[in-house]
Amino acid sequence: MPHQEQMMVHGNLCAPGPPNNAGYNSNPVPIIIQTESRDKWSKKMDFLLSVIGFAVDLGNVWRFPYICYQNGGGAFLIPYVLMAVFGGVPLFYMELALGQFHRTGAISIWKHICPIFKGIGFAICIIALYVSFYYNTIIAWALFYFYSSFSSTLPWTNCNNEWNTENCTNYFGKNNVTWTNYSRSPAEEFYMRNVLAVHESSGLGHVGYIRWQLLLCLFLIFTIVYFSLWKGVKTSGKVVWVTATLPYVVLLILMIRGATLPGAWKGVVFYLNPKWEKLQETSVWVDAAAQIFFSLGPGFGVLLALSSYNPFNNNCYRDAIVTSLVNCLTSFVSGFVIFTVLGYMAEQRNVNVEDVARDKGPSLLFITYPEAIANMVGSTFFAIIFFVMMITLGLDSTFGGLEAIITAVMDEYPDTLSHRRELFVLGLVVVCFLGSLSTLTNGGAYVVKLLEEFGVGSSIIAIVFLEATAVSWFYGINRFSNDIKSMLGYTPGLFWKVCWVAISPAFLAYIIISSLMNPQLLTLFDYEFPDWSITVGYIIGASSFIWIPIYMVYKLVWTPGSLKQVRHACESLVDLNDLICRLV
Repeated sequence: MPHQEQMMVHGNLCAPGPPNNAGYNSNPVPIIIQTESRDKWSKKMDFLLSVIGFAVDLGNVWRFPYICYQNGGGAFLIPYVLMAVFGGVPLFYMELALGQFHRTGAISIWKHICPIFKGIGFAICIIALYVSFYYNTIIAWALFYFYSSFSSTLPWTNCNNEWNTENCTNYFGKNNVTWTNYSRSPAEEFYMRNVLAVHESSGLGHVGYIRWQLLLCLFLIFTIVYFSLWKGVKTSGKVVWVTATLPYVVLLILMIRGATLPGAWKGVVFYLNPKWEKLQETSVWVDAAAQIFFSLGPGFGVLLALSSYNPFNNNCYRDAIVTSLVNCLTSFVSGFVIFTVLGYMAEQRNVNVEDVARDKGPSLLFITYPEAIANMVGSTFFAIIFFVMMITLGLDSTFGGLEAIITAVMDEYPDTLSHRRELFVLGLVVVCFLGSLSTLTNGGAYVVKLLEEFGVGSSIIAIVFLEATAVSWFYGINRFSNDIKSMLGYTPGLFWKVCWVAISPAFLAYIIISSLMNPQLLTLFDYEFPDWSITVGYIIGASSFIWIPIYMVYKLVWTPGSLKQVRHACESLVDLNDLICRLV
């Protein structure tokens, strides 16, 4: 990896600037020279596909459709669009611009912005590790389904398998089938009893043994990940031409097939039928804000890493708009793919769509949709392409998440790691694989849920809040705007500045406060997580965020000079950077 040459005033807690911030040329911002040794994207499309591949993940397929119909159908699009315009897209644009200008990863970038906030970079890397511990297991589930799909009769089509129970009820192609609260479809029992084997676990207190089938699937997933990342963006940029484009081909095929199914129109009406009264509920706006945030993915360090390999004068503004639109439209179109099939299932069961659309999260992809596919003409073909789509959607996001760690750590320690990328990536993949082992047990689904809820959750939102605040208020919105001007030739408009300074931080604070004031009971498969596991979850969440105050204390203690001298050094900082001086 490259060496970064920079001119900085040592001992300051934030990057220096002129007294009046008048004019870009007079502003002695850190000078960063990108040496020829730093990787660069071979083509502009390599970068765009990598960003789209990261942002468009499994959550676009399962989370958005469920949240949309749960929160008012078509009416939900109003808060969703507003939260995207005033919160999600500005943060997305900010991270692309920061990475492209400073050309470094999530840790070392704070040397140039505000060194006292460098703990944010370490926290981001820890969260990315937690994501890799559970997210790749979900891809391994999809790989298990993919392998199982190579059969003339899909194994979740009937109740004649060794894992089925007396509650297994197959209603497709049959009349007068009684469906009770105890009834379980063949697809549900395949997922619960054959893939997860969750019935052999009593909960987090006894998760059982590692399932060798999932272990093998996960090993194959990480093998693909390693050989896609080991040489840098020149190899991963080629892989995404397949992994980022194939899902759109499959989505188109599935949408056309779904539209031809009997009862499909019922699902579409249920999906988009606006319930305007829902807009009066605070929870709808919170869900819209959280959905757009986790969908676009600012704060995970991925956008910083990917954009750091761009040419200095690349139009990151246009990239932010294009990729954000693609992401949001993908979520919207995925709803048609899902709900045409739910309408078909409701027609077959002779029930209302809402009675079918109760599954959410992974269950929507591993129970509901496979169940519908199993009873279509050409079921094997549609099952294969559906799970190929899921695998490729997941792999793209894994590439981005691990590249964020790789870029951040290698840019922070270039002398040690610059010529050892292959070994470092191998070590990282091994750590992620070992960290995922608990999710491969009989009770692994409970571990996945715990990590998803607490390993990311509020921690990443709080970190992005601090990131946006540090850039806009400590580094200075005028300096940041001048950085963009030096790249694009023009400064961002008033709208972007107002969003960065006030609206976007308020957007994040709104999500944090709402989630803290309205904690949800954590359950999965009728299993209620015990109090001790919730405590463990909070510890997991704190284990990443805690590095921010730890590094602040370290920086204050070890910065050369007395506190009075540090205060004097800060007096030249611009905008509201002097706030940090008041703290010391």
